[in-house]
Amino acid sequence: MQFDLLLKGGRLIDPASGLDAQRDLAIADGRIAAIDADIPFDRAARVVDATGSIVAPGLIDLHSHVYWGGTSLGVDADRLAAKSGTTTFIDAGSAGAGNFLGFRRHVIERSKVRILAYVNISFAGIFGFSQTVAVGECSDLRLCEPRETVAAMREHADVVVGVKVRSGRHAGGSSGIAPVDLALEAADQAGLPLMAHIDEPPPGRSEVLPRLRKGDILTHCFRPFPNAPIFASGAVRPDMRLARERGVIFDIGHGMGSFDFEVARAMLSEGLAPDVISSDVHLYCVDGPAFDILVCMSKLLALGMPLVEVLRAATQRPAEAIGRTDLGALAVGAVGDIAVLRLRPGRFTFVDAVGASLVAEQSLVSDGIVVGGTWWPNEAANDFGDTERFEAHGHETHVEVAARHFGHSHG
Repeated sequence: MQFDLLLKGGRLIDPASGLDAQRDLAIADGRIAAIDADIPFDRAARVVDATGSIVAPGLIDLHSHVYWGGTSLGVDADRLAAKSGTTTFIDAGSAGAGNFLGFRRHVIERSKVRILAYVNISFAGIFGFSQTVAVGECSDLRLCEPRETVAAMREHADVVVGVKVRSGRHAGGSSGIAPVDLALEAADQAGLPLMAHIDEPPPGRSEVLPRLRKGDILTHCFRPFPNAPIFASGAVRPDMRLARERGVIFDIGHGMGSFDFEVARAMLSEGLAPDVISSDVHLYCVDGPAFDILVCMSKLLALGMPLVEVLRAATQRPAEAIGRTDLGALAVGAVGDIAVLRLRPGRFTFVDAVGASLVAEQSLVSDGIVVGGTWWPNEAANDFGDTERFEAHGHETHVEVAARHFGHSHG
């Protein structure tokens, strides 16, 4: 056998290279070994039928909270991975310098899927976030110590991608813009980007945006009023356009309260599509309204964003944002991280962070993922209808009849 795994007959979509065609993809030793129109079954030890599916780079969730067991809002990345098509989770500041080692030892190093992270400017990370407790980690500036943040970033440089700051009335109390300035100091010293969260003012969006540099990430870019990126008329605010022109990266960061259909429609109509689609998945939105990155992608698809651009915003663009061009693309020699997705027809009622509904006729679902060359089926997938699928192990083929269900549809 020449290959360890063969994905056969799928529609391969790789936004980074512009390829969109039926192709077979083979993996050997954890890396993509061949992409061709027809790779024989008998050249692989294991074959997965991808007929009718989309074979895409493994999804990269740029904004998630996966310090499971160590923070009140953390979810288990491994439990979400196959069902959401995600092969790389980027934790957005759950841990700060004071507890990053625990995050690394107890979660990152034990995870089957890749976890990278932003270090929170707050020494304690996001420590007071639940349905009944809301203590913003930046509300006490004694916790925002750039020297400690930079030291942690350097110590864990192999898994750290930048600095995270949560600014706003909820996350920062009366601290105003100070946490952003301190986080920018740390990001500049470490030579890495800043991911800036904004919730309700103060500070206002107009204070945060001018500070962000090319390559910094504005997360919650389609958030609702107040601090929304549009006027009541629906016109996009000039500071958003200036930020985009300056190279600030716009990230959805859906979460519990940060994605508004009305805002999204206005931004899309003005040509300001998000650079990155991320879920901001955590314990208090994993059962809605965000659910996972595939649901967030499906919402943008329903709003009229083209499929290839939706996929780009969850593969190529986040990989670029974290400086990991070895991820987010399908090319011979690349890491064998793949998402096998399907456009499921039906009637889906999606809900945004303010309770508005959007009815769609299709939704993206996951058949499974390939992580480091290993096939990981979505065991939770069962049904909107029985679908015959098959796997071939060497020369022996068996038929699996899997009942598939996408549990995030409503209505």
